[in-house]
Amino acid sequence: MTPTTLDRPGVRQGKRVLIVAQLDGYANSVKPLAIERFLREHGHDVHLADTNCLARASSTAGSLGRMLPGSARPAKLALYANDVVSKVLTRRWRLGRRHLSYYVLLTDHHLRRRILRTDLALDDFDLVICETPFDAGVLTTGTAAETLYDCPNPWADEVFYEGRLTARQHRKFRRWEKDFLEGMEHLSFSWETYGRYAQAHYGLSGDNFLQLNWGCTPAAERVRFASPPRVAYVGSLSGQFINLPLLGRLSRLYPHIDVYGGPPPNPSLGIRYRGYASPEVLSEYQFGLITCTRDPIREEGFSAKHLHYLAYGLPVLVPAWRRHLDLLRGSVPYTEENFTTVVDSLNDEAGWNAVSHEAYEQGRRLDWNRTLEPLRRLLDESLGRPEREAAAAVRSESP
Repeated sequence: MTPTTLDRPGVRQGKRVLIVAQLDGYANSVKPLAIERFLREHGHDVHLADTNCLARASSTAGSLGRMLPGSARPAKLALYANDVVSKVLTRRWRLGRRHLSYYVLLTDHHLRRRILRTDLALDDFDLVICETPFDAGVLTTGTAAETLYDCPNPWADEVFYEGRLTARQHRKFRRWEKDFLEGMEHLSFSWETYGRYAQAHYGLSGDNFLQLNWGCTPAAERVRFASPPRVAYVGSLSGQFINLPLLGRLSRLYPHIDVYGGPPPNPSLGIRYRGYASPEVLSEYQFGLITCTRDPIREEGFSAKHLHYLAYGLPVLVPAWRRHLDLLRGSVPYTEENFTTVVDSLNDEAGWNAVSHEAYEQGRRLDWNRTLEPLRRLLDESLGRPEREAAAAVRSESP
């Protein structure tokens, strides 16, 4: 677990905020780092705890320590053993993936709750924010701090539609998650439609919602037209929901698709893989591409890379079955059958410019400084709450 802090001389320190996240170098890193920056710019003292290698000896990619247990503490050894069991029994063995993931996931959740309750001095903070379901149990351990669970998406349904639960386990998992989410002091989702999905499918009341939509940092200038249009895919290539077979088929249909991210895909898919690249590479392209498997939660949701594309003014090629595209202007729906026709229809500068402008303006409306504004208001309002001030005074007087 890696804490990061930043001293800013001359800046009034407001609230003390702890962000608990798993920084994987892909989408899971984006929002916590954006929140960290946003709150520091508003004068708050922010600490970030990276739990990505909580049970490992090192967090350095490719190191021997990353494969070894990092502590002799029983809870951490148990978490390490659970990681090994997950890798052996649920990653590649289809039967184990379907029937055993339920136990592995909840064991991980409960062990992390136990470890983080000890490792993190929650009462030293005014607000604790958690960015991952694996670590969110720490918010239920009892603390004087205000708490916010910024939930990526409804966890039980995501796991079920990835083929990692039986129907019976899914029902049980969903009941547990509903009670867990209702018990949060403040609850957000990575995108507003997930909150509406949870209300419709889980029966959540929504009484504790404090919605913080995903955002982006708009580029100084939007991209320019070129012919033939080049298409970029940027992001993780490890999840089943990515739908790598579809990405491979589209790459064979249209030869100007470049794919960035990791881990490297199977060469047999025919994907033109370019390795890892920072988002700045998008300035060289004319479209951003989204592929994903189709299920009820993906139909209602969004993709984090969508916002990366919009930030550069890239029209975003998105599966036609995805709903609520009115919230993401600049999206261009496609099917596998009409993919090349859709791209060719915008192979003229005037038509492409119109959609690119719409995408860039949407990105500006989703600037992190706007989407995270409810968080700033929460902290400002908390400054004047007598019960929070009393708790802070007690903490400051403690030896």
